[in-house]
Amino acid sequence: MHNMRKQMSKTFVVFFDFDNTITTIDVIDDMLERFSGDGRWKELEERWRREEIGSRECLKGQVEGIRIAKENLDNYLSTIKIDPYFKKLLKFLRSRNIPALIVSDNFEYIIKKILKRNGISDVDIYSNRLSVCDGRLDPAFPFTNEECGDCANCKKERVVSGKKDGALAVYIGDGRSDLCAAKESDIVFAKDYLKETLEKEKKPCVPIGGLKDVYDYFIKSF
Repeated sequence: MHNMRKQMSKTFVVFFDFDNTITTIDVIDDMLERFSGDGRWKELEERWRREEIGSRECLKGQVEGIRIAKENLDNYLSTIKIDPYFKKLLKFLRSRNIPALIVSDNFEYIIKKILKRNGISDVDIYSNRLSVCDGRLDPAFPFTNEECGDCANCKKERVVSGKKDGALAVYIGDGRSDLCAAKESDIVFAKDYLKETLEKEKKPCVPIGGLKDVYDYFIKSF
């Protein structure tokens, strides 16, 4: 694990996962529970957990099964809470000219609605895309890595690209979709599945319970 104090001459780029990292819940999972037209999403989830299908195939089938009018979707998204330390972290990072990006398997429409509701509108977002029409959701996946095909959004590719100019990549996440990106990063803040998996594989990470832990770490390191 790189120590930030020893790396002050280096530049950083910070990558945030969205669901259950910036938000206090996994928004897609919650939407599936609430708005799916049938139980097919559970079958897809099980196939994904057994690694029979990749996350793109799983997510596409799950989201296409959701039935919700655009107005109702927007109303629902207005109820989603974010970790209060996300705004504090953004402010701190900007004060140090450290770029911050969101990399997510969620959808840009959903992410932007939630962030705007919480007074945030100027963060670079790399995520999947979504159209809402006649009560149905139509997903698109512009950041899939065709050579791999497993992830809906290749977060690893974004991290590798962010490090090209010699910057140290800082990754903050919680889930299986964060694993490849975390392994490419120099400093990883991890909780839940991501923390357990990295520790099991003896990969270095900073265990966290929420973004306050990340904020405190940055404050002490700069």
